[in-house]
Amino acid sequence: MATPDPARTPSPLPAERVRLADVSPSIALGPLDGRYRGTVAPLVDHLSEAALNRARLAVEVEWVVHLTTHQVVPGAPVLADDEVAYLRGVVASFGADEIAELAEIERTTVHDVKAVEYFLKRRIAAAPEALRAGTVLPQVAELVHFALTSEDVNNLSYALMVRGAVHEVWLPAAAALADDVADLAREHAQVPMLALTHGQPATPTTLGKELAVLAHRLRRQLRRIASDEVLGKLNGATGTYGAHVAAVPDADWPEVSRTFVEHLGLVWNPLTTQIESHDWQAELYADVARYNRVLHNLATDVWTYISRGVFTQIPVAGATGSSTMPHKVNPIRFENAEANLEVSCALLDTLGATLVTSRLQRDLTDSTTQRNIGPAFGHSLLAIDNVRRGLRALSVDEALLARELDQNWEVLGEAVQSAMRAASVAGVTGMENPYERLKELTRGHRLTGDEMRSFVAGLGLPGDVAERLAAMTPATYVGLAAELVTRLDG
Repeated sequence: MATPDPARTPSPLPAERVRLADVSPSIALGPLDGRYRGTVAPLVDHLSEAALNRARLAVEVEWVVHLTTHQVVPGAPVLADDEVAYLRGVVASFGADEIAELAEIERTTVHDVKAVEYFLKRRIAAAPEALRAGTVLPQVAELVHFALTSEDVNNLSYALMVRGAVHEVWLPAAAALADDVADLAREHAQVPMLALTHGQPATPTTLGKELAVLAHRLRRQLRRIASDEVLGKLNGATGTYGAHVAAVPDADWPEVSRTFVEHLGLVWNPLTTQIESHDWQAELYADVARYNRVLHNLATDVWTYISRGVFTQIPVAGATGSSTMPHKVNPIRFENAEANLEVSCALLDTLGATLVTSRLQRDLTDSTTQRNIGPAFGHSLLAIDNVRRGLRALSVDEALLARELDQNWEVLGEAVQSAMRAASVAGVTGMENPYERLKELTRGHRLTGDEMRSFVAGLGLPGDVAERLAAMTPATYVGLAAELVTRLDG
């Protein structure tokens, strides 16, 4: 049969149709700005293009304030409190109209950072009318972007944006999810459950202990992320303070740079090329990706528990699980989370791998790369939201767990042979080859409680040991599982 030629195969779509690219308001190309906009919208305030320009504006404003406050440039006036407030108000009031104005300026400059400089200079020129006559602000107009390269502004802006996105949006959501898992762990700390290692029945545990493991893992990553350093630099076009020294040779420019970067709440990087090296970003994104992967493990485990019937899902009124099978309640929250975590990790891995390399003193690869920080966090935030929603719709089938345990008495083989070993060390005779004897009894066999108790009774164990093992059931053979859950509060 001949292979169809796509160019000659008729399309099922009508030839004359509405051009969706021309529809107003604009249709989002990606799901984060379309279908899932409501969930990830808080990140727009930190990681969007508008947020980048607002952060740039904030850096430019604070640089003018810093230079004048510390009298770095001879002859520059000291700004009054209302003048500083006016400049900072330019940042605070940056909204839809200002975004449009800045875009209009950039169409002329064809340079985003230069457009921000001109935008701020417009506001400074308007200060006598907008603030008060006699203001000294017009005298400091040339301190806007003074001795800076675009990357001085950009690296500080991205540092402020990422720090804000992580600490104000992502971390609270990620921590709330870990708390949800911890709450479930405490609730089910004493619910015995058959463990599966390699998919086979193994030493029983409790459902709460297994959830506690995941909560503990998530929280460990959160502690790392919360303590990650956010670096910034301000040292000119190739990191030498060349323009700074040429303009004002008597200033201690490294100290001016350090105090300014720390004024922004960042960690000062004293040695860079034209760009801040982005190593801190790679470190942070690796930690966030690791949190994602632990969460992915949680999602796949919960999905598996649902498929086993350990968890049942509470149906949502009016919702459809399958277009053809009306009985189904699909674990879509966890499947959606898996997919979004994988996309997020792919982006975070790419960011971490590419941002740490820049040819010689600077190339422009990081410019486009960093514009994908938002989607990387967006897909993670969407996954977190889905898992939280999914966890709230779960109910535990304790009867099923009890039946599974009662059908697998052979899992007590570990307990019995361990007790035989201890008895042998204590000098009890007849305890030879405990592992091999339990292996012969249990491997590949389903035992009943009576069979296991009969075997134990014939071993010749000390009375107290035999009595303890005879009373043991798969449901009670959970060791310290319930107690271990309390470690979450340690």
